[in-house]
Amino acid sequence: MNTHPAQQDDDLPSQPKVLLVDDDEVNLLLTSIALRERGFDITEATGGDQAIRMLADWLPDVVVLDALMPGLDGFETCRELRHLAGFESLPVLMLTGLDDDASITRAYEAGATDFFVKSTQWSLLAGRLRYLLRSARTRQELERNKARLARAQDLARMGSFDWKRGDGGPVFSAEGLRVFGLAPDEDLPFRTLLRMLPAEDRAGLLTVLREVLKHSSVLATDVPVTLLDSRQRIVHVEAEPEFNEHGNLVGYTGIVQDVTDRRMAEDKIKHLANFDGLTGLPNRRQLIWRTERALEHARRLGHQVALLLIDLDRFKVINDTLGHGAGDELLMEVSRRLRSCVRHSDQVMESSLEAMGSRSHRTLEAVGRLGGDEFVALLPEVADERDAERVAKRILDLMREPIFVGGQECFVTASVGIALYPRDGATMADVLRNADVAMYAVKSSGRNSSALYSPMLAGQGREKLELETALHKAIERNELVLHYQPKIDVRSARMVGAEALMRWRRGGKLEPPGEFIPLAEETGLIIPMSEWAIREAARQVRIWQDNFGFADAIAVNLPSRLFERTDLVEQIHNAVSAYNVPHHSIQIEITETGIMSEGNTIPVLHRLNEIGVEIAIDDFGTGYSSLAYLATLPISELKIDIKFVRDLGLTPQSNHIVGAIIALARALGLRVVAEGVESLRQMEALHRLGCSVMQGYLFSRPQPAEDIEAWLQQTVLPRKAPWIGKAGEMDLADVRRAAESRESRLKPAG
Repeated sequence: MNTHPAQQDDDLPSQPKVLLVDDDEVNLLLTSIALRERGFDITEATGGDQAIRMLADWLPDVVVLDALMPGLDGFETCRELRHLAGFESLPVLMLTGLDDDASITRAYEAGATDFFVKSTQWSLLAGRLRYLLRSARTRQELERNKARLARAQDLARMGSFDWKRGDGGPVFSAEGLRVFGLAPDEDLPFRTLLRMLPAEDRAGLLTVLREVLKHSSVLATDVPVTLLDSRQRIVHVEAEPEFNEHGNLVGYTGIVQDVTDRRMAEDKIKHLANFDGLTGLPNRRQLIWRTERALEHARRLGHQVALLLIDLDRFKVINDTLGHGAGDELLMEVSRRLRSCVRHSDQVMESSLEAMGSRSHRTLEAVGRLGGDEFVALLPEVADERDAERVAKRILDLMREPIFVGGQECFVTASVGIALYPRDGATMADVLRNADVAMYAVKSSGRNSSALYSPMLAGQGREKLELETALHKAIERNELVLHYQPKIDVRSARMVGAEALMRWRRGGKLEPPGEFIPLAEETGLIIPMSEWAIREAARQVRIWQDNFGFADAIAVNLPSRLFERTDLVEQIHNAVSAYNVPHHSIQIEITETGIMSEGNTIPVLHRLNEIGVEIAIDDFGTGYSSLAYLATLPISELKIDIKFVRDLGLTPQSNHIVGAIIALARALGLRVVAEGVESLRQMEALHRLGCSVMQGYLFSRPQPAEDIEAWLQQTVLPRKAPWIGKAGEMDLADVRRAAESRESRLKPAG
């Protein structure tokens, strides 16, 4: 017997399982032998009933049925087989000796996959079986892919449709119908689909469809629909044209997809990218976009644009005192008030802007949050600066009203800077920068107001920036110097200490302290500058000790923020140790306001006192004037402010105030120093009230250290100054008057 090698097919089993059914045992045997030789695994059945029983618990790869059998013939067997679960797509080959059309048709109607006329051409039969197996495998793969596609479309909320010219409306797949909330067996006529659209959108969609058909172009659009269950969705429609062999349009095939969630996410992302998360106002990015669009329209139409930069006054105080939650509440309320001051428009898209025509730029008007406590009002069309000033006035008036945050009533004012295009700048950056310059000018002049930009303000701003830059480099360039003003005991006519006053030698001249000290405090440079002053004062004490036996203290003014530094005591200790001078040779001056500020100040004062550093209260009577701290804090000296000294000898009120301060100091055992003494009248009045230690221009202006030494040698020691001896003369005069008064009381009458 000849054997034939089995044909290998990568996508088929190595030995396909075949159920061979034939009532003729000879044919059954011959066919079985031939197919086994060609690589098939054959299971035999002699009738239809036996085959059905075998298939109850077994699944072959293919079934070969003899058409004519007694009992259950091949046609009926095939029909019953197709009703079994899982056998709907099983390949069935019908063997027939009847080569007529009726038998072939009957075989297909019964569910046969193919037919084969009985013969001894076994290789042809084997080839037909392998073809059926490949076809079945391909069909199964297609079914699986179709199921995957349906699942993917269902997950993507997507379906397909076809539209043929002349066939009415589109025909949707089951998944396509599901997008519109319909069951697979329901219809969706075009009129019903059109009625799902909002009435105002229907005409627009019809226009789009006509244009697409007219040009045989691709359709891609989003359509808002209201489903039959009243849900509102957004459906993306995309379709491509189909043409016949002559190039004529025959229809469209496309997809529909529910993109509602995606659109909502896109809108949310767009909102987060363009609007402030706390206040809901346009953010910096959106403000820049709006302003640039407004400037484009202004160039084209020839009108002006105004930018108002709004900065809250004292916001940091409220934020630090009541907490960030209260600060957020405040910002939200401020944004609500600012929004009411302009024709605020929240959502402006570029496409909608172009569709509105020549006046569309007016919809750009809005208030936005630039960041922190800074806001911007954009006025896209103003007649002149007065329009902008009127809006600024509305803002200032509204901001002056009380705001309740954190259960407390607060008052927050604003500083508003105004700049106009094209007068104050040709670009958004220029206009915003100049509005910022105007706003800082308001801050500098007292806040709670508005100002228009002018080139003069810009000059001041540049000068301030240059000054700040130079001040940063002043320490490393050794441009800072200390001048000293002596403290004089007028009774003994000698120097009993000095106050160190910082000066800045810049470009060969001295900068006034009023120019750079406030700037240093604003920028934080006052900290390293003060640390330098402590070291320099200790160095000068050493020099004076060596030169003329100086045994008193040099006073250094320190800002309250320096007391927040945990290493202040250590720095002072290191400074005096470096020059081998006693701790008491450095005196620290601090204002009343600085002492009463919250923080680390009071504990640091106690630690300084423990190591021998004395504390003086500067400008006494001008700050909080809380008397409780005088008895509890380690204070050694009170300095009477120049405001009280100025009118001494002229008004009784000044005499009473200064007298009360001196009496209070005496009662507490504190030294008293009077500042700003400029005349003999003031000196005499102070001496009579009991204050003998003074400093001021009457004695000496603040001078470099070497000039102080020369002053001592040339003026004080030779006793050449006009004030020297005056205190003694006043004491003698007082003694003489007291004696005369006593004599007159003791002298007998008449």
